[in-house]
Amino acid sequence: MNEPTSGPAYVGPDYPRWTQTLADGRQIVIRPLSRRDAAAERSFIEGLSDQSRRYRFLGQVPHPSDEFIEQLTDIDYANDVALAAVVQDDGGERIVGISRYAADSTRERGECAVVVADEWQHKGLGTALMRHLIGIAQDRGLRLLESTDMSENSEMRELARDLGFHCRVDPEDAHQVIYGLPLPGPSRVS
Repeated sequence: MNEPTSGPAYVGPDYPRWTQTLADGRQIVIRPLSRRDAAAERSFIEGLSDQSRRYRFLGQVPHPSDEFIEQLTDIDYANDVALAAVVQDDGGERIVGISRYAADSTRERGECAVVVADEWQHKGLGTALMRHLIGIAQDRGLRLLESTDMSENSEMRELARDLGFHCRVDPEDAHQVIYGLPLPGPSRVS
């Protein structure tokens, strides 16, 4: 594993990397997402079921534009963090899950999201992605992570509850909920 370039909360295109064993015994690697992943990100999004895409993007995004893919993969890693869960597939890596957050201007609050490929759901991958993301956010001094989701998304409701998020109805849309996780001070990601 590479050593961090600066400080305990350093995250960049090549660091850190974690190997994770899922509930079914398969291993995946969780690592930062980068511009090099643009084609894999597109394939990942297009491979999601209609329902998974709707839950993740709060609407349909069947064929993401080049600009949208660039926005998703051009991560500055100062204010934004994106982690990809990847598996080896035909000599290359295939993305099977992504978690991310974008910090607000105060760098105390971050909007987060997670999505897992349909065939990789219910194996602990969403939990693993979010635990690493939460650890990074905490190390960087964020005080709150929030996520807006469709109220009908029972898998997200269960994941949020298991991770300690609190839930409230979105005051602007009764079909959506806002999950919030207050973060304590910095704690090392393992």
